[in-house]
Amino acid sequence: MAMQAHKPDLAPGFSNINHVPGYQVPYGYPQHAPGTSQGIAGAGSYGFQVQAMRIPAELTVPPIQNQPIVKEGTIWMPIPPPLPNCPPGLEYLTQIDQILIHQQIELLEILTGFETNNKYEIKNTLGQRVYFAAENTDCCTRNCCGPSRPFTMQIIDNLGHEVITLQRPLRCSSCCFPCCLQEMEVQAPPGTPVGYVVQNWHACLPKFTIQDEKRMDILKITGPCVACSCCDDVNFKVKSVDETATVGRISKQWTGFLKEAFTDADNFGITFPMDLDVKMKAVMIGACFLIDFMFFEHGGDNQQRTGVWQ
Repeated sequence: MAMQAHKPDLAPGFSNINHVPGYQVPYGYPQHAPGTSQGIAGAGSYGFQVQAMRIPAELTVPPIQNQPIVKEGTIWMPIPPPLPNCPPGLEYLTQIDQILIHQQIELLEILTGFETNNKYEIKNTLGQRVYFAAENTDCCTRNCCGPSRPFTMQIIDNLGHEVITLQRPLRCSSCCFPCCLQEMEVQAPPGTPVGYVVQNWHACLPKFTIQDEKRMDILKITGPCVACSCCDDVNFKVKSVDETATVGRISKQWTGFLKEAFTDADNFGITFPMDLDVKMKAVMIGACFLIDFMFFEHGGDNQQRTGVWQ
């Protein structure tokens, strides 16, 4: 009896993708198969190779503005399964209690001082990329309003889907009285508000409140009197509503003299309880970006450069 040729195993969840152990590529992004120049797309942690001419349409990455450039060797966090009552794309946040945010260095800004759209990598503690964030503002707004500018921040997952949108309206950069204070709306998915970051007036300290979609206070954030990154990290404590317990932290990390002096590319760390609502975790990410722009984004305003709270 003639023996049948062995067929390669199918990769889990994909009906037309041949399993080839030992070759991994990030989810949804084109790479090159060994010995070929054809692009392939794979699913990070499964370890299978996708034949270039047989990629199903649902796996292709939709073109979006500010699409990240995937560096060689980029490792993406594996996609978790969908969860009930969880906005799509926020499933990643159910598995982590710490996030690292790295702003990408823009050579044009360093050489010319011309402000460009900020871009950030959002990673877990294993160094795996969870999200990519890109500012979306026009040239005039960036260079006329500086760090006080209104912006839309698009946060996308490793399939290229926009899962979180941050909206910051135009407010004054320095306010000594409780009027026109800073605020940010967090949407997940885009168009659906899940929470807000609201600045609270205080004579000495930078203070913020994290609210849910119904404007109910959930957490408080308190920073140091002088938010100056000089040879040490700057910590903003995340506290309970009554401010009796510290439950997390947003830290601006010291990156060295040269980087601090000549670039505004900042590194941040966020810690929060593992069981915190994923929507509030997303709002904390929004709070980190608001803090970055208010205190650590270099611009024409010297108060922003020094990080002195007013």
